[in-house]
Amino acid sequence: MEKIKMTTPLVEMDGDEMTRVLWGMIKEKLILPFVDLKTEYYDLGLLNRNATKDQVTVDAANAARRLGVAVKCATITPNRQRMEEYPELTEMWKSPNGTIRAILDGTAFRAPIILPAIRPVVKNWEKPITIARHAYGDMYKAADMTTEEPGTAVLTFKGESGAERTLTVQTVDGPAVWQGQHNKESSIRAFARSCFQYALSQKQDLWFSAKDTIAKVYDGEFKRIFEEEYETSYQAEFKKLGITYFYTLIDDAVARCLRSKGGFIWALKNYDGDVMSDMVAAAFGSLAMMTSVLVSPDGTMEFEASHGTVTRHYYRYLKGERTSTNPMATIFAWSGALKRRGELDGLENLVRFGERLEAASLQTLEEGVMTKDLLPLVEPGFQARGVDSEEFLDAVAARLA
Repeated sequence: MEKIKMTTPLVEMDGDEMTRVLWGMIKEKLILPFVDLKTEYYDLGLLNRNATKDQVTVDAANAARRLGVAVKCATITPNRQRMEEYPELTEMWKSPNGTIRAILDGTAFRAPIILPAIRPVVKNWEKPITIARHAYGDMYKAADMTTEEPGTAVLTFKGESGAERTLTVQTVDGPAVWQGQHNKESSIRAFARSCFQYALSQKQDLWFSAKDTIAKVYDGEFKRIFEEEYETSYQAEFKKLGITYFYTLIDDAVARCLRSKGGFIWALKNYDGDVMSDMVAAAFGSLAMMTSVLVSPDGTMEFEASHGTVTRHYYRYLKGERTSTNPMATIFAWSGALKRRGELDGLENLVRFGERLEAASLQTLEEGVMTKDLLPLVEPGFQARGVDSEEFLDAVAARLA
């Protein structure tokens, strides 16, 4: 069979541990037999980030902006435990996702992959809930420190004009911990526009929630910008489609979400989106069944899985054991990137291949062939058998062929 030709490369960002192993299997079994794959490759594995002083992450993000489409494998963000596991590390490198999001100034949209055989834990949820996570700033680009004595912390802004503004943060009577965080008006506005545009494209209601009753200035600025963008640019189009936008406090939004039937986009600040996307994924079935796409204001898209590097399975793999690691979210990252590349380049056959890759993966699951993490989640009476990762990918490949 003649392979599908690509005209423009997409950016390929390799990763760490078990997801790196799956990455190679997915390419070998599901993509390379059918597509004459063109990628600009960047190794974002932890040791290569260390060797390049994390310059490879910056280069990969800039390549994504240049080429318009990227696909990323899960990567390690080292903590103290990881520094012990990897003694070669010279620094506790920052999250690659955070670096890429900051450079692309994108919004991460995460949605569950739905299966009829797996009912959500929240029984009234009938449709997917998409989490739109602001992917810049807040605590992810914060400066923090600890102090050991009584004293006062102040927050000072020095303008280029020479003007200064100073606030007293707090006076403490002993050891304390401090954090200073920020966001940019331009990034908040780009976040709002991405969310409204995505809601229009999906024809779904858009929620936005924060805590402006407590963070009156910080969260209040998010609320103000969203309302301004909606009223000046999107209200008429929303009404034409019969969809709605509304703001509510995040604690009220959580309660509303649990009582809803799903089928909406929920826009959240950086940390809130980080937490709620995992909650939604677990409630719908599994974090391994959660897609993620980073959308920049200029149209750049980076596709990835929402989950981590599956360390526990990786150490079993190193011992020679066959693991049953769920590759669905990573498959959908590849299919999403190929479809987007096909759309931009006018390659209908590449778009169709991405759609068929997703359909073959879903058909495999619907016929009861699945990794073992999904077995406890299926509805009573559904006949399913657990297989290891390679067997699952072989089953998808057979249906795809």
